Amino acid sequence: MSGAAAPAQIAWDDFARVDIRAGTIRRAEPFPQARKPAIRLWVDFGPGLGERRSSAQITQHYDPATLVGRQVLAVVNFPPRQIGPFLSEVLVLGLPDADGAVVLVGPGLAVPDGARLF
Repeated sequence: MSGAAAPAQIAWDDFARVDIRAGTIRRAEPFPQARKPAIRLWVDFGPGLGERRSSAQITQHYDPATLVGRQVLAVVNFPPRQIGPFLSEVLVLGLPDADGAVVLVGPGLAVPDGARLF
């Protein structure tokens, strides 16, 4: 981060309000109706939250067929967002690679679906 300004500090309570959970991708499909290339995901967050949908711009590194069964982290308490004909209910998290393409974030080992990041 050379030359970048230091990030603004927040209180623990601010961070605690962001509900980040682990979930397993149960279904993934191309999303040709999206303005930018994307994949539709159905992610299982376990008994408490159930299955939620997400639209993710991850086509540079991922094919829908290879995503099923993968655990990811997602913000589950943002308001739903309409993406064309698809209602995206959670924000699946990722980091940019050296070229700016999204790399999904997930636990290093298997955890229960619905496990909360803290």
